[in-house]
Amino acid sequence: MGKYDKIFNSTKTTKEKLTAQEAVAAIGVVTSAADSSLDEVDPDYIADILWEFLEVFEEYSDDQMLDLLDKLMAIAEEDGVGALFNAAKSSLSEDFALDAYAAGVSLLVDEEEMIIPKGKMNLLKKLQEALGIEDDEATEVKAEVLAAFAEEELEDDDDEFLDDEPGFEESELQMYESPTKNFVVPIPVDTQRGGRVQAQEGLVSFSDDFGTLLRIDYFRLTPQQKKELASVGHEEFLRSLLLEQYVPQGIVVNLPEAQVKHTKYIEDALDGAYFVLVDMPEGSNLPKTGNNGTASRLDAYRGLLGFISGHFLYIVSSQRSFFDGETPGSIEDESVRIEESLLNFVDTIEFT
Repeated sequence: MGKYDKIFNSTKTTKEKLTAQEAVAAIGVVTSAADSSLDEVDPDYIADILWEFLEVFEEYSDDQMLDLLDKLMAIAEEDGVGALFNAAKSSLSEDFALDAYAAGVSLLVDEEEMIIPKGKMNLLKKLQEALGIEDDEATEVKAEVLAAFAEEELEDDDDEFLDDEPGFEESELQMYESPTKNFVVPIPVDTQRGGRVQAQEGLVSFSDDFGTLLRIDYFRLTPQQKKELASVGHEEFLRSLLLEQYVPQGIVVNLPEAQVKHTKYIEDALDGAYFVLVDMPEGSNLPKTGNNGTASRLDAYRGLLGFISGHFLYIVSSQRSFFDGETPGSIEDESVRIEESLLNFVDTIEFT
C-alpha cells in the first residue's frame, strides 16, 4: 500500500454534500493533513492562503472562509480525511479540479524559500493522479501558483523579483523513476549546480560537492529469498542481508578498515526496517588534501536502511562526512541523526 492510499484510495464516505467551492477548499484541508494529523492543521492559515491566491474565494468574507473551513474540518474529524477527499472529488467539475489542485499546491509552498519542497512532490503527484489532471496541466498550475506567491512577495517587500529565483528552477520539479517502475523519488540534489545522478541496473545515487550522498539499491525478491524470509522472519532476513552480505561485499571489500558501529531493527517503520551505521575511515565521496599534498578522502559514517516494499528489497544509504577539524558525536547521537535523515529521505519515495 502506498503512503497516501488511505486518503486517495479510501472507501470511506460522508453524508455531507459539498458545493464546488467547498470541494476546492476541502482539497486544501486534505493536502494539509496528508503528512500530519488533523490537530496540526491550521484552518486560519488555510483560509488566508485560499482567499489570497484562489479567485473562486474572492467573494468570501473572512468569517465565511472560517465557517467553511470549520465545516470541512468537522467532516474530516467525524468521517476521516479519506471521506472528505471522496466527497470533494465527487463535487468537482473538470474546471474546478484545476482550482482544487491549485489549492493543494498553494498550501505546500515554502513561503520563505519560494519553492515547493522536494519532500512534497510525491504528495502532489498522488493528488494530481487522484484528481485526473494531466502532467502538462499540473506543471502549468504549479508554475502559476509559484508566480502568484512571488508576485505577492514583490508587493509586500517592494523588491524587484527575478525570474531566476530558486523557486523557478526546473530542478525543483525533477523526479527520478526507476527503470523497473517500482519507485519514483524527487531528485534531492540540484543538478543545475553540480548535483549528480548516477544510475545503473539496481541502484541510483544522488551526490554533490557539499557532502550529500544518498543511494537507493533495489532488488526484486527471488523465490529463494521469499522462502528464506518466510522461514527466518523479517528482522533476521534483513539483518543477515545487511551484515553478512551488503556490508562485507559492498563496503568492506573496498574499505578494509570500515566497521559496523551500531545496528537497530525499527519495527514501526516501513513494516519493519533494519538500520546499520558503518564507520568508514577515509570513505567519504569528498576528497581532502594532506600536508604533503597527497590526496585522500574525508572520514565518514554511512547509514544503511534495509526494508521490503512490494516485491522488492531496498537498501537506502545516507552518508555523513566529517570535515577537517570536525569531531563526530557519540555513536548514539550520530546513529539517531543519520537514521532520521534516512527515514525522511525514504518518506519522499513513492513505491509503486
